[in-house]
Amino acid sequence: MTPRSVAAQVAQPRPFGYVVGDLIEQRVLLQSGGHAFEPTALPKATRLGVWLDRRAAQVTTDAQGRRWLVVDYQLITAPQGLTTVNLPAWELVSNSGLTLKVPQWPVSVGPLTARSVIGQGGLQALRPDRPAPVIATGSLTRQLEVFSGAFVLTLLLWLGWVLWRNRQAARNAPFARAEREMRDLPDDSPEAWQALHRAFDRAAGRVVQPATLAALFERARYLEPLRPRIETFFTRSAEYFFGGRALAPTESVHGLCRELRRVERRSQP
Repeated sequence: MTPRSVAAQVAQPRPFGYVVGDLIEQRVLLQSGGHAFEPTALPKATRLGVWLDRRAAQVTTDAQGRRWLVVDYQLITAPQGLTTVNLPAWELVSNSGLTLKVPQWPVSVGPLTARSVIGQGGLQALRPDRPAPVIATGSLTRQLEVFSGAFVLTLLLWLGWVLWRNRQAARNAPFARAEREMRDLPDDSPEAWQALHRAFDRAAGRVVQPATLAALFERARYLEPLRPRIETFFTRSAEYFFGGRALAPTESVHGLCRELRRVERRSQP
């Protein structure tokens, strides 16, 4: 039997508008002269020159029950300008020796980007990135202002309370208070000596006498550097109030109170 060749009925792809990476589908009707066409083998997946890569073919059936051989080509090269690329001609052979001939088919392939642009209106060489979506921040800004104001107010109140507490503590500290009470009293005034005695009592948390000085230094350890002068004060105070005789000139109670206030201030937080 002499082999016969007939032109295949081909649904060719559109001939324009392709770029690198696109798939081009070619469909061949598996029918000749009203009879089904059974190919001996399907086209193999392979690279076809510089431009095309043929994928594995497959057979599909349409709504009318006709069988089609679907062949996909992928563009694998990007041209620098508009170029015509030909889908190659090929043949499909049946077991009976009949050959369907698929003709060459040209398609136009364009570059992804033009080598030059017009540069007018919206056709600039470069376009800026898409702007980020605008988010309404008015309520967020107001909340931030309220919270920031509340935070600053809290800090100011806390700082004011700390300063007030420290001031009150300083004013009510035993020797600070004694210093104010003694300000206008002379050194030989009983009231000045009594004011200093009251300061020692407040520092110790109890009445302090020469026999109980250990309790004072146990509770107010910051007074330890002035221990000799404090002991001297209590000795001379006993002579002053109960000895019935005048005191010899010595350090003034004002000077001792100032020293006591100095070490007291250093001990305060």
